[in-house]
Amino acid sequence: MAVLPVGLVRRFRRVRGPASLGAKLVLIMTAVGLCAAIAITMLLAGIITPSFTQLEDKAIAGHIERTRAALSEYEAKVESAVRDYGDWNDSYAYMVDPDATPRRAGAEHARFENDSFSPLAMSNIGVDGMAYVAPDGRIVIARWRDPVSGVERPAMRRELIATIARTDIVRALQGRSSGRFYARIGDSVAAVGIARVRRSDGSGAPRGYVLMARVITSQQISDLLQLDARIDLNAAGIAETVTPRTGILTIAVPMKGADGRGVASTRFSVRRDVSLLGRRMLLLAVAGSTVLLLLVLAVLRRTITRLVLRPLHRVESHMERVRASGSLALLSEHGRRDEIGSLGRSFNAMLRQLKDLREQIEVQSFDLGRSESAVAVMHNVRNALNPISTILSQGIAQAPPIERTTVDRALGELVRTDVPEARRRKLVAFVAAAIEAESANREATRRELAVGREAMAHVLEIIGQQQKAAHERPTLERCDVADIIARNATIARYSQNVSIAFSFPAGPIPVMASRVILSQVIGNLFGNASESIVARGLGSGSIMTSIVEQDDRVTIVIRDDGEGFAPDLAPNLFQRGFSTRHHKSGGLGLHWCANSMTAMEGSLRLESDGPGLGAVAILSLHRAAARMAKAA
Repeated sequence: MAVLPVGLVRRFRRVRGPASLGAKLVLIMTAVGLCAAIAITMLLAGIITPSFTQLEDKAIAGHIERTRAALSEYEAKVESAVRDYGDWNDSYAYMVDPDATPRRAGAEHARFENDSFSPLAMSNIGVDGMAYVAPDGRIVIARWRDPVSGVERPAMRRELIATIARTDIVRALQGRSSGRFYARIGDSVAAVGIARVRRSDGSGAPRGYVLMARVITSQQISDLLQLDARIDLNAAGIAETVTPRTGILTIAVPMKGADGRGVASTRFSVRRDVSLLGRRMLLLAVAGSTVLLLLVLAVLRRTITRLVLRPLHRVESHMERVRASGSLALLSEHGRRDEIGSLGRSFNAMLRQLKDLREQIEVQSFDLGRSESAVAVMHNVRNALNPISTILSQGIAQAPPIERTTVDRALGELVRTDVPEARRRKLVAFVAAAIEAESANREATRRELAVGREAMAHVLEIIGQQQKAAHERPTLERCDVADIIARNATIARYSQNVSIAFSFPAGPIPVMASRVILSQVIGNLFGNASESIVARGLGSGSIMTSIVEQDDRVTIVIRDDGEGFAPDLAPNLFQRGFSTRHHKSGGLGLHWCANSMTAMEGSLRLESDGPGLGAVAILSLHRAAARMAKAA
């Protein structure tokens, strides 16, 4: 099985996708093609079908007219023969008195009947039956002979007499000397001719009528029409009927009797060649126009694909490569001067602008990073210098335990010899107490100065390690987080002019971190907690620290009872410049702390139950023992 290239499959899916431009164009062109095909079909059907229908109607009218002409010609032959007998002196003499008794008259009548009604005479004039009718409708003589054998057929003679009796001869003649019509004689249809009996020159009062009948068969009408026709005895009516069927038309032409109504009909079927030709022409025209339309649509689609879709796909592919690689390479142009070329040039101009902006942003980011790094150092240095400032401020503002003048006056009295012994003992006790108080004050000052010296060392350590921390990933080492917490708690007592109680666990708890950076992070968190306690306005507070060791992680929880914050503000606390205190413009403390914890493969998050309910800082680091065992 052949495997299609991935790019071709992806392009096919993109073209076939429901939201792609190619799919929309295909859909639009398909809809246009369908509408155009329907319109062309309706147009051709509206033009071709009526035209061929008219041609078919003309052909039908021609068939009907030829049938009428054949039937009329068949009648005309009988009428011509009967007119010869009507305008004949012998017929006129015969009808003077058909029942005359004189011998001469009877002999003439018998000779006339033998000559005129003989099989040979009837065969010569081509009729099957003859009759003379008196003016009052009485049958004078009637004969019906078989056309082949010449034998008399009494049954048909009776049918002929019955037909004459039913026929209104005067109406059939319509005031003329002769007439013709079709009549049912038994089970046959015959063309009947009738004429008035007059002299050969047409003079004399008519003495009756002579009537002749010639049977017409289906074979005879077929020979006349050169079609396969038949005589339908069951049909009636005065109008022609056309019955269309698939590929065939059945036409029925009435054979009219003496009263003008049909006594039978000539029925035949003809092929609908004109209609079939029109249908074929319509199908060919529709098929040809549809194929031509499909070819036009195919060429149009290929043209659109080549001129529009492929360049757009090339732009899209280039954009995907730019997005994947990050390299703002320019799109190769082919010198097109149309809209696609303008799009490519605009796209390249945008890429050039983005490249320039990226370079500017890189330069600005470097400057901003350097500035932020310096601000972060200053922030941490400030937090470390706050205790020194507090210690110095307290030392300057602290009054001596006993005034120096009072001590000097007591010493002056002790020098004199005239001071009573009781007074001397009191002065000695006073001076000893003053010396002890001064020693205690000096020891307290020494302790405070030691704390300040430690804070100053912390500041110097921060400044010393800044270059390494700014450009390199911090080196993780084994350090005691409990000792770091204790040292920063001692320093944090002096960070604010408020009484803060600290509680933290004792004992070494080793973690993997950068000691200097972890100390800065915890110092920042203690400083923020102290500011929160001060902002609450109670004058005192507490900061409790707990450490939980679980699996290969160590979790440090720092809880304060300061002002707290709304729970929905927790995601914003680590944003650069964000602060919950309106008198501040923001800082880099928590933002730097979170990034530093991430750099040490740890984490930092803040929680609070709401304003006035305090806050909790949760730090997580690797256990030193588990990390070293894993490394080993």
